[in-house]
Amino acid sequence: MSLQSSLAQQALAHRHQAPCPIAQKPVTVRRVSKALRKGVIVHDAAPDGAATAPNPTKSEKVVGGQSNVVAAPSKAATAASGGKGPKMSPMDGNEAAAYIAYQLSDVSFIYPITPSTPMGELADQWASEGRKNAWSNVLSVTEMESETGAAGALHGALAAGCMATSFTCSQGLLLMIPNMYKIAGELMPCVLHVTARAIAKHALSIFGDHQDVMAVRQTGWGMLCSHSVQEAQDLALASHLVTLRSSVPFVHFFDGFRTSHEINKISVISEADVKSIVNQEVYQDAILHHQQRALNPAHPHQRGTAQGSDVYFQMAEACNPYYDAIPDHMEKVFDEVAAITGRRYTPFDYVGHPQAERAIIIMGSGSLIVEEAVNHMIAKGEKVGVLKVRMYRPWSAKHFLGSLPASVKRVCVMDRTKESGAHADPLYLDVIATLAEHEAETNAPRRIVTSGRYGLASKEFTPAMAVAVFNDLAAAKPRKRFTVGIVDDVTHLSLPYGPEINTMPKGTFQCMFWGMGSDGTVGANKEAVKIIADNTPLFAQAYFSYDAHKSGGVTVSHLRFGPEPITASYLVEQADYLAVHHASYMNKYDVLSKIRPGGVLVVNTVFTTQEQISKYLPTTVKKRMAEVKPEFYVIDARAVAEKTGLGKHINMVMQTVFFQLSGVLPIEKAIALLKKSIEKAYSKKGPEVVAKNQAAVDQAVSALRKIEIPAEWATIDTPVVSPAPASKEAATSKLAFIEDVVKPMLALEGDRLPVSVFSPSGFMPPGTTVIEKRAIAAQVPTWVSENCTQCNICSFICPHAAIRPALATPSETASAPSSFNMIKAKGAGLGEYQYRMQVSPYDCTGCTLCVHACPDKALVNKPIASVLEIEDKNWDFFKTLPERTGVLDRTSVKGSQFAVPLLEFSGACEGCGETPYVKLLTQMFGERLIIANATGCSSIWGGSAPSNPYTTNQEGFGPAWANSLFEDNAQFGLGIAMATVQRRRILHRHVQEALADSGVQMSAELRGKLNEWVGHWQDSDVANPVGRELIKMLNEEYKKFPDPHNMDQTVLRLWNERDMLPKPSIWIIGGDGWAYDIGFGGLDHVLASGENINIMVLDTEMYSNTGGQKSKSTPLGAVTKFAAGGKTRPKKDLGAIAMGYGDVYVASACLESNYGQVVKAMNEAEKYNGVSLILAYSPCVMQGIEGGMCNAIEEARTITDSGYWPLYRFNPAIPEDEAHHRFQLDSKKAIKGDVDDVMHHENRFTILERKAPETAKALHAELDASNRERLERMKKMAKGETVTPPHTVHPEPPQTPPASQ
Repeated sequence: MSLQSSLAQQALAHRHQAPCPIAQKPVTVRRVSKALRKGVIVHDAAPDGAATAPNPTKSEKVVGGQSNVVAAPSKAATAASGGKGPKMSPMDGNEAAAYIAYQLSDVSFIYPITPSTPMGELADQWASEGRKNAWSNVLSVTEMESETGAAGALHGALAAGCMATSFTCSQGLLLMIPNMYKIAGELMPCVLHVTARAIAKHALSIFGDHQDVMAVRQTGWGMLCSHSVQEAQDLALASHLVTLRSSVPFVHFFDGFRTSHEINKISVISEADVKSIVNQEVYQDAILHHQQRALNPAHPHQRGTAQGSDVYFQMAEACNPYYDAIPDHMEKVFDEVAAITGRRYTPFDYVGHPQAERAIIIMGSGSLIVEEAVNHMIAKGEKVGVLKVRMYRPWSAKHFLGSLPASVKRVCVMDRTKESGAHADPLYLDVIATLAEHEAETNAPRRIVTSGRYGLASKEFTPAMAVAVFNDLAAAKPRKRFTVGIVDDVTHLSLPYGPEINTMPKGTFQCMFWGMGSDGTVGANKEAVKIIADNTPLFAQAYFSYDAHKSGGVTVSHLRFGPEPITASYLVEQADYLAVHHASYMNKYDVLSKIRPGGVLVVNTVFTTQEQISKYLPTTVKKRMAEVKPEFYVIDARAVAEKTGLGKHINMVMQTVFFQLSGVLPIEKAIALLKKSIEKAYSKKGPEVVAKNQAAVDQAVSALRKIEIPAEWATIDTPVVSPAPASKEAATSKLAFIEDVVKPMLALEGDRLPVSVFSPSGFMPPGTTVIEKRAIAAQVPTWVSENCTQCNICSFICPHAAIRPALATPSETASAPSSFNMIKAKGAGLGEYQYRMQVSPYDCTGCTLCVHACPDKALVNKPIASVLEIEDKNWDFFKTLPERTGVLDRTSVKGSQFAVPLLEFSGACEGCGETPYVKLLTQMFGERLIIANATGCSSIWGGSAPSNPYTTNQEGFGPAWANSLFEDNAQFGLGIAMATVQRRRILHRHVQEALADSGVQMSAELRGKLNEWVGHWQDSDVANPVGRELIKMLNEEYKKFPDPHNMDQTVLRLWNERDMLPKPSIWIIGGDGWAYDIGFGGLDHVLASGENINIMVLDTEMYSNTGGQKSKSTPLGAVTKFAAGGKTRPKKDLGAIAMGYGDVYVASACLESNYGQVVKAMNEAEKYNGVSLILAYSPCVMQGIEGGMCNAIEEARTITDSGYWPLYRFNPAIPEDEAHHRFQLDSKKAIKGDVDDVMHHENRFTILERKAPETAKALHAELDASNRERLERMKKMAKGETVTPPHTVHPEPPQTPPASQ
């Protein structure tokens, strides 16, 4: 029997075993009192059609002493599905929650933050399509400048009587706290949907836990927790209903990523059912009540008053009846949800043995894992159970005690949060207080209660860990406090656990796909899950894990499908199908540890014969393959992709292979469905992209090859070898941190690291990216010496510092490899040197920007396999040569590139437009650079542990980099600057005092050098070289005294302060989302401060880090997320705002368009004694540049030539007269072409042209006119003429009816 037919039969059998529907008893509703006694909506019973909980009958399954009754789905749901039952559909937790939120809201205020952003994106998309909500209205969606703004607008919308919602998490939720108190205090119905996420403490993490929601549990909002994707839909509905019933706002939350991004096949509540509930009288009355309390001059009132100590306390207590009534409201709501879905929920759901003696109390997706462990242990005769917390606030002791079996003697409370310094974590405190009160009041036996912490930042939590918790509870003396899932060798709290157990439903097929970021693997697997779920009776689940790189990093897709529902909220451990989409992973990672013996193994590789693959694979891998005996297939997917015009995008090739080998669908049907999904997924990118992907599907199967595993692989000797290149090994021996932390993390073994190897403050040493050696490029540039004019532009443009010029004397290259050829160096002062341009093949990302930038055709791309060994040896030798920083003027394009880049091999996307600016900054000022970096793309490629791309020069000096938050970066940088200025003032005073005191014991040389410094301490050209000399001299002075107490204490004080002798260059760096939106208030304050501080805005014109959402930098007509219909407002002119102060240096630069101008701007900004602002246009993959990021240079030149991005410098230090003007226009004085030249080459504009051509035409014309008017204004400014601010009336663009209408 085939896999397909076997799974289908099991699925049908499972459905036949579902509990029978139970008839519903009608109940009555008492109308809401018009007087709304004490403001509380009170109901005697559930609304018509709601289910009451019938008594269990003998035929009903009883779990844990409770009835597992499933009510009949509503007639509307059955009718909507053609009489076959509710519609089953694959979706992730975000979509499940947003689906309900959209239907039950009139307005939404949104702001992007991972992982909640997709909910806002979906709401915006649906609104742009004209989708109607439950009241036949199109939701009004507004993106705000921050979560603070979203919360304020939410409060205002509620005060005006609308049904409003928002979506957020982590720091975003914390920014809403002040308004959350207000909304709760004013008793306004509202739901916040939260993807519970870690809080930025010692480090930022985008992954899920309960730190953020626990930080708002005191705000007065109700809190309802969903544990699965299905519940994310069901309890979203319950949240919106209970907030209407109670007038208390609710936080509906579910685990970030683990639930928000897990795709699962769920039963979808029909829109008709949602309407049937909210159209009931109880909810119509509640909505009317909310509207009648709104601010309106027709019935005015005042809210938000100031109160004194005489009445504030009493009024704070007046809300108690509302909260007391919520548990009863919640039960009624759960009855209503059960009536339309057949799924019954309670505030606390118990699952397990009816006479359980041990129980775990837990909230969130972890409860599903504990439930699997419970079923496993009950099957072995153990009396255990799990109590799932759904309604966390208000905490109902009555429902808690009523749900926990009286037989339970030992309880462990599992918290997915950490509150440092607290007696215990919050859920435990609620439980222990409830049990203590109950036991004191009833003289009940005292239970043993322990506290466990798990799963911070989505740390893996598995059934084996849950079993370990139950086993610990059974011990004679259970641990009072513990952690599980880590090795704590510092405070020794960690609980050991045994090997993993198999709790998968019978017939579940598990898959793993090892892909590379941006190769399309994740997107293709999402489509595969939807194809399987929508076109077979199988259930399906998908989850995706990522490393820290923006692009080119490791992605692992975990897919499961089978005949029964899949609730495994943990990663695949034993894959039936393992696909390795990049052959190098076979060498780098232990991928074979996750394959089931006899499973299917598919590797994408250029080595497609047994002989070739045998030579390529290391002996350890071959021996492991002989042990697990997989069915082994290979395919050169890159060749197929390139042949069909897809380049590196191998996703559709590998997806076709999956359907061919898995047999989940007949291959003919699978291919037809794949092509259909391609049309849906890529239609926005144009018909050519669709055709290329479909061609790849057609050609995939014929390229597949099966490899028989030779018997001799089983007898291979496997000495310990490292697949890493020698240069990598040499670099790793320098730092224990690299050996103990970085190397295991890069090998994806970070989960196994103990607590002791980490700094509790989260600090990371510099230069750790040097050992990564990812070798992700398919082709790398090689130098053609005879064509080279030594301009260094290729190095200047390289985003990853992977190609660099070398200068060396003949004696220095005497031991060079024979392939390390050099030519005579050109330029003044370089007569003794020879020159070479060298690439690091392991660090190159293959973007080919350098090849496109080279004006002399001195670089040629070659397949990496053909040059890897040679060029790696050349790179190793290149790194031994002396640094030549300063041999030419560092403030020139060519000279800057002889300075060692102190930003290297970052995790940025290939072709990134941000990194060249920051890399250049480190080449010009790196040894004295302090960077305050806003959260965003630049903080992720620049600061994702353990990869620190900021490094040091040979003397140990280098950029000091820090990230605080997203919203506060300007203030954070200002604080750094003010503190640095103050510390240097203090040092200056101490030096003056030391020089004035002739009794201070110091050498004449030291005294002379201090005199030189004290007179020029604010002049960086003098203070920095002299300061570095002083550091050496003070160090020598310190070494003379084995006991520092014997040293002159004045000199010792100077030695302690020596790091402040050089004058730092302080830069505030961030993206446009920070500068134009969430951080603008702080940025404006810094601009107005007059302090000597520099700001660089890396402007991609969208929120590139969170997936491409609209910012105030987004131009007219661009289609982005949160602007699905095209942006209809002009871009904020941040440069004009800054120039308005008159004393701020402002430059607008585009590195790819004008190399010299950006160097001038950085140098002038750094020298300017005041605030400087550089607006740096940064091409980004999210812009959809035609042909890819390799064409970013040509596109950047078009952008400046067309007037779209003007180049200018405004320098207040220049005295204004007839010959000299502060404003200098560096762009061409005449526009070449028009803005259409830009828009036809970027998908963010062409989407609108295809979707709504008339709207696009109108917006593009307006943008072009605005650009031309701005250029004329700037030409006048460049002549010193006074200009008036622009005044543009923005007409309404033509309206194109939504497709849905």
